[in-house]
Amino acid sequence: MGPGMDSDMPYVELQTLTNFSFLEGASHPEELAIAAAALGMPALGVADRNSLAGVVRAHVAAKQAGIRLVVGARLDLADGPGVLVYPRDRAAYGRLSQVITTGRRRAEKGECRLTRDDLADLGADQVAVVLPPDAPDPQFAHDLGEVRERLGGPVYLAASARYDGRAAERLAALAVLARQAGTPLVATNDVIAHGPQRKPLADVLTCIRLGTTIDAAGWQLAANAERHLKPPAEMARLFARHPDAVARTLDIAEACTFSLDELRYDYPREVADGEDPQAVLERLTWAGAAHRYGGAMPDRVTVQLRHELTLIQQLAYAPYFLTVHDIVRFARSRGILCQGRGSAANSAVCYVLGITAVDPSRADLLFERFVSPARNEPPDIDVYFEHERREEVIQYIYTKYGRDRAGL
Repeated sequence: MGPGMDSDMPYVELQTLTNFSFLEGASHPEELAIAAAALGMPALGVADRNSLAGVVRAHVAAKQAGIRLVVGARLDLADGPGVLVYPRDRAAYGRLSQVITTGRRRAEKGECRLTRDDLADLGADQVAVVLPPDAPDPQFAHDLGEVRERLGGPVYLAASARYDGRAAERLAALAVLARQAGTPLVATNDVIAHGPQRKPLADVLTCIRLGTTIDAAGWQLAANAERHLKPPAEMARLFARHPDAVARTLDIAEACTFSLDELRYDYPREVADGEDPQAVLERLTWAGAAHRYGGAMPDRVTVQLRHELTLIQQLAYAPYFLTVHDIVRFARSRGILCQGRGSAANSAVCYVLGITAVDPSRADLLFERFVSPARNEPPDIDVYFEHERREEVIQYIYTKYGRDRAGL
C-alpha cells in the first residue's frame, strides 16, 4: 500500500465500451454489469462510441445485479477529443439523444459526425469527461479549453494507467493540465471487456475492424490485457498519488441520477388543441359500434366496450389507438388492403374501429391479454398492409409525422 491509498475507497468505472461499440467492445453489457457488481462497484458507467445502444441491456442487467447504471455515451469529435457525456436527468438524456441523432444523420450509414459546436446543444445538465490523446499532443491543452467553453455543465479530465512504463509520468502531467484547465482529474481504466480473458477476442475484433490478420497486425493490437474492469482496491493502487481522481468517480455517479426507468411512451397527439383524446376515441368507438351492429348491439358488447374504454383511459392509451385508427383509415380510403392481427383481435374497441375483423363477442377472448395494468407495458397493435402498396402507407406516416419523428 502506498501513502494516502485507501483499499476500501469506492470506485465506479465510467469509461466502458460494450459490444454495441461494434468491433471494439469485447463483452456484452450483461457480462460487464455482473462483473462490476462482483468487484464491489456500486455503479457502472456505460458510454458506447457515438451511441446509446448498449445502455438498455446494461440497465436491465445492472438492476438484476443490484448496482446502478450510469447512462452515457462517448462522443468522438471530428475537430476535437473524445468526450464521455453522462446526463443528469431526463431532459439531459433527451438532448444527448438528439445530438447523437444529428451526428448520425449528417454522416454515412454507420458513421457519426460531431464537432465542438454540437456540444453546446447538450445543455448544462450533463457531466462531461474529456479523454486525452494516447500520445502527448501540444494541441490538446487548447482543445480541452475549447471543449470546456462549449459545455455548460461540469467538465472533468480522464486519466488511465497505460502499463507502458510511463504511467506515473503521464498521470502527473495530466494532473497538472487538469489543475490549469479547471477540469478535475478522474480515474478510468478505458474498459473494453469485463475480464482479461477477453483479450484474444478483442484482438480478433481489432483485426476485423482494420482488415488485417492476427499474424500481420503487430503493434496495431493492444500491448496487454489490462483494459478490463478492475476492483476498487486495484484502481486505488494505480492512482495512489491521485486519490481524489478515484473518489471523483463516485461523485459523478451520484450526480447522474437519470435512469431508463424514467422513460415513457410519448404518443403523437392526434386531436386538435382543446380536444380530449379519450373523448374522441369514445366518440369514434360508439359510432363504429353502431356501424358494426346497427341497432342490434348485444348487451355484452356494450359492457365490453365500456370496460375496455375505462381501462384505456386509466392507462392513457387513447392517443395510440387514435394513431393506429388514423393509419388504417388512410389505407382504407386509398383502397389498400389491411388487417389487424394478434392479441389486438381480443379487443372490441379495435373491432368497432375497423382495425381488426374478428368480433370478439363471438368468441371467449380475453381483452387483458392485449391491454392490462398488470402487464406494465403499452399495447402492440400489429396491422398488415398489402405488400405492393405498403410503401404508400409508409410515405403517409413520414409526411404526417415528419422524417425526424418516424422510422422503420
